[in-house]
Amino acid sequence: MTIDGKHALVTGGGTGIGLAIARTLADAGAQVTITGRRLSVLEEAAGPGLHPLEMDVTDETRVQSGIARAVTARGPVQICIPNAGIAEGRALHNTDSAFWRHMMATNLDGAFFTIRECLNGMRGTEWGRVIAISSIAGLKGLKGTAAYTASKHGMIGLIRALSEDYVGKPVTFNAICPGYVDTDIVNRNSASIAERAGVSEAEARDMMLSANRHGRLITPEEVAAAVRWLCAPGSESVNGQTIEIAGGQI
Repeated sequence: MTIDGKHALVTGGGTGIGLAIARTLADAGAQVTITGRRLSVLEEAAGPGLHPLEMDVTDETRVQSGIARAVTARGPVQICIPNAGIAEGRALHNTDSAFWRHMMATNLDGAFFTIRECLNGMRGTEWGRVIAISSIAGLKGLKGTAAYTASKHGMIGLIRALSEDYVGKPVTFNAICPGYVDTDIVNRNSASIAERAGVSEAEARDMMLSANRHGRLITPEEVAAAVRWLCAPGSESVNGQTIEIAGGQI
């Protein structure tokens, strides 16, 4: 089974990890819907096999209507990549309900809405892949990131439950758990960590580098390669797994 001509949907597909995944799948022959809140960014990223769709994953109605439009245009989604997310640290005693809800609405609710709507069409096909982009924070606690860590743990719980619901069927559910990836999120977090820890931004970046066991940032293309492998022949028995991309054991 190849992915040539199959419809893939990548949320947060206009930049960073999402764009690397979208381009990798398009290069393999898929027709890829890339979603995000900023249409201009999506249109700039669009190219052969990449189709922009403005969609805010925190809005259930927009996710329903957006995916319905994508299905009408390109057929049922058979590769679903819930990737859209935010990463921001904040001590729990400084976390108000608005911050907590925004984190959950984006990282967890957004994955739930996206997977559910894609599954509506995928269930009627002979093959499907759901690959959530979680984080090492989905597998361990990261200091100063209670809301983010909880949201990523929840995403993994969702994937594991769905893998049990569909076990033995031609649809698999897995989560990829990267460490620190070389994206704009890392650059933004350098300033945030520096402020919280009382260090320079260069020192904050070094802290993130040292958290990856091999001492360097992971490239978005490394994450995309794992997604491609999970869509390739021979991956059929990989289901309900959390795949760490962190340069070593976390």
